Amino acid sequence: MAVKIVPKDELVNAVGTRFEPGPWVELSQERINSFADTTEDHQFIHVDLEKAARTPFGGTIAHGLLTLSLLPKLVEESGVFPENLVMGLNYGFDKVRFLAPVRSGKRVRANVSIASVDRKDENRFLVKLSVSVEIEGEETPALIAEWLNMFIAG
Repeated sequence: MAVKIVPKDELVNAVGTRFEPGPWVELSQERINSFADTTEDHQFIHVDLEKAARTPFGGTIAHGLLTLSLLPKLVEESGVFPENLVMGLNYGFDKVRFLAPVRSGKRVRANVSIASVDRKDENRFLVKLSVSVEIEGEETPALIAEWLNMFIAG
């Protein structure tokens, strides 16, 4: 399902909507290193190929927060939004769990559904997304999250 625009009075009807998984996104070593530089988190399991190879992971892994930070990209092609959307704001998370490491070079994509829509007033809607980020070829997802977004319509 692509992006769908609905009258704001109908946004609550989107609860339960499941979206097709988004496109695969690779977590390359270059991306991991850039994230390490940005966050100043240079723990060896992320950036030292030789030392990380001697761990149970068998190589470097992406930061869990890197995977989480990709949610806007991973869900950008799917969604239900109110007409006359002025802006969407990241409102936070009710739950985040990192379930499996993402090894350097692996690809991830998001599986998303709308868990709830709470109308705050005439033009503000708090939308909770249930997200599972799958790792290509692996059974356990990288993470699961309950992601809150505030939509403000005109």
